[in-house]
Amino acid sequence: MWYTRRQQPIRIGLWYTANGFGIALGGLLGYGIGHIKGALSSWKYEFLIIGALCSLWGILIVIFLPDSPVTTRYLSPREKRLTVERLRENQTGVENKTLKPAQIYEAFLDWKVWVFLLLGLSGNIPNGGISNFGTLILKGFGFSTCMLCNVSNPSFTWLNPATATATDINADYMGKPNTVVTTLMQIPYGAFIALMILFSIWLNDRLPQNNRCYVTILFLLPNLAGSFGLCYLPESNKVGRLICYYLTGSYNASFVLILSILTANIAGHTKKVVTNAMIFIGVCAGNIAGPFFYKEAQAPRYPLGIWSMIVSHFVEILLVIVLRTALAWENRRRDRLQGIGPGGEGEEARQWEMDRTAFSDLTDKENLNFRYVY
Repeated sequence: MWYTRRQQPIRIGLWYTANGFGIALGGLLGYGIGHIKGALSSWKYEFLIIGALCSLWGILIVIFLPDSPVTTRYLSPREKRLTVERLRENQTGVENKTLKPAQIYEAFLDWKVWVFLLLGLSGNIPNGGISNFGTLILKGFGFSTCMLCNVSNPSFTWLNPATATATDINADYMGKPNTVVTTLMQIPYGAFIALMILFSIWLNDRLPQNNRCYVTILFLLPNLAGSFGLCYLPESNKVGRLICYYLTGSYNASFVLILSILTANIAGHTKKVVTNAMIFIGVCAGNIAGPFFYKEAQAPRYPLGIWSMIVSHFVEILLVIVLRTALAWENRRRDRLQGIGPGGEGEEARQWEMDRTAFSDLTDKENLNFRYVY
């Protein structure tokens, strides 16, 4: 409701980089919380503290986040008009508080909505596994000794620095359930995720229009390469397997672009809300299903879990190709119906008609002036 369709991937990407930063910093926060000595289990303190921070942030959002360009108190009446007018080309309107059953019905019958649900599912089966088993996979590489510590400055407060030896540190470390090395090794993983997201939105913004699906597929390739590496590299190649593990973070960049494709291609406020719910049903189902592919008996390589990532991303690539092909075909069909030639002949008449439909809260199917972005 605030940004043009070209601006949306950048804003979604900047928001989603917090996923990478959360992985990088959240592990350290969890490690610190795990050392709280109190009446409750450490995991309960983590839920209480993180939950309290989220609740506090939610209150701040309720108070300060503008609801829509039409109702915000941060803009003057003239600025509100300018903010809305710049969205005319989107043909997606602004917020409409009226629930429209016809748009709900259309959403459930629209093939695109089900493709987005499947993209949410296939894109997050890998996430559900990696996010839950990432530290166990890292341990399986053999990085469970305290390579980052030294006797003169040990990183463990439960040892006496004056008398501790390297053997003491490593032996004590091996007995601790919360391992600092595997936690620290998640920091580059989170940073890599954030950098890949930033690179994907930078690249997408500089390419000609209608290359989002290609960029989405491009940023799934490192994940596939990393997954195949985890399957086939020998366990003796620890550094190579670690790099392959880090490469699996690139799927986050692809998911950002998928969200931007959804935002740009669904019109009608009620239909958009339903579609958003559908893709996140897929996201939740994928995150539920992902961990079940990681069998304890298959540790530390987890071949079934790694192959679930590979198959899921091949399915995701197929869905993106289908989506792009169908949306491009529909755009050409609409051009023919409106008499618009390959060189843009007849486009001027359509521009006049677009002014009429821009803020009518029509769905993308109802509005013949709507053109899909892919």
